[in-house]
Amino acid sequence: MFVLQMCAALCVFLPSASRADATCDAILGAAANASSVQSLASSWNETQMMLSNASVQPTGAGDAYCEVSLDGIGTCWPRSPAAHIVSRPCPEMLYGVRYNTTNNVYRKCLSNGTWAAKGNYSMCKAILNQEKKGKMHYQMAVIINFLGHVISMLALLVAFFLFLCLRSIRCLRNIIHWNLISAFILRNATWFVVQLTMSPEVHESNVVWCRLVTASFNYFHSTNFFWMFGEGCYLHTAIVLTYSTDKLRKWMFICIGWCIPFPIIVAWAIGKLYYDNEKCWFGKRTGVYTDYIYQGPMILVLVINFIFLFNIVRILMTKLRASTTSETIQYRKAVKATLVLLPLLGITYMLFFVNPGEDEISQLVFIYFNSFLESFQGFFVSVFYCFLNSEVRSAARKRFHRWQEQHSIRARMTQAVSIPTSPSRVSFHSIKQSTSL
Repeated sequence: MFVLQMCAALCVFLPSASRADATCDAILGAAANASSVQSLASSWNETQMMLSNASVQPTGAGDAYCEVSLDGIGTCWPRSPAAHIVSRPCPEMLYGVRYNTTNNVYRKCLSNGTWAAKGNYSMCKAILNQEKKGKMHYQMAVIINFLGHVISMLALLVAFFLFLCLRSIRCLRNIIHWNLISAFILRNATWFVVQLTMSPEVHESNVVWCRLVTASFNYFHSTNFFWMFGEGCYLHTAIVLTYSTDKLRKWMFICIGWCIPFPIIVAWAIGKLYYDNEKCWFGKRTGVYTDYIYQGPMILVLVINFIFLFNIVRILMTKLRASTTSETIQYRKAVKATLVLLPLLGITYMLFFVNPGEDEISQLVFIYFNSFLESFQGFFVSVFYCFLNSEVRSAARKRFHRWQEQHSIRARMTQAVSIPTSPSRVSFHSIKQSTSL
């Protein structure tokens, strides 16, 4: 009580412009150490009334004002002119519940220089439910991510072994598909490594191995885009440049898909080491743009691929529409697969540059849409480039029928060898021979 009186007495001599802020700071500082906000509010208001009665109050209506007051909620109302509505931020914590401090609470200073009995706290919203919903949606997004990556990994492995076993379909086009699937397998594998090894403690420690894991993940992420660029290059050469695929070599696409991303990631790692060497190189610091060292080339190959696709579709609509050769049909199917997968890959990546805003619905759409597309990319690649590939399906069907035939022949041979000779027949034959003699 004595401390509050001293604070109030000292505040009388402060300039009116700074008196309110200084007094509220003093009150809130005392409130931090007080056991009861209600008792502190009543003590402060009694002190203010005592000092107001002892001092000379202005008589003009225009000079009337409301003194600094602390209500029972714990909100400090500064010295304010009469007949004004005063706004203050909502309390951060009330009865153990957190509130949104971006909204305001309102209280009117009446024309006689006294505060209204109660403030309007209707705009203050508890954020407890929002936090619970946010945690629930985050957990759902994590489940979708893990489920999608597991399904994608299984589909990618099946597709990989199909391309490995079916030697009859190993043309350049399917070799590009095979390498694209391999890049997605390695990316998904490093994603699992990131999820299982990274933790807040590891991020803060910023050890060497976690930075290497991040660099590996970004490298395989880049190879996905460059192998998609290889798909676009092959289709553009085969369709737009009048089927001149004989000049294409496998080593060209290996350089595009596996070699070009490596120096890009090395340059990015050097930039991170010197300018943003923290938190295992995840995320980026404000004002530092080292991530664009590898993100820029990825955006560039996406743009070039979209240009390729536009040109390819234009040619397909004019020259190849009437053609019905098997090779043309394969090109059409490959173009359809690329038309589906390239926007899918591009949209997922471009979402990282989009700010979903503070609207709850837009944030939820962003979280779920991004989690689904990113995690199921490998599954879509496997479906369009392997499982729906007529060459792969025909070769797999022939291989299965051949295996069935070999299995049935082997079973019949085993059955024929395992049939025993009847003892009655042997004895009867030997008896017949002996009687004829």
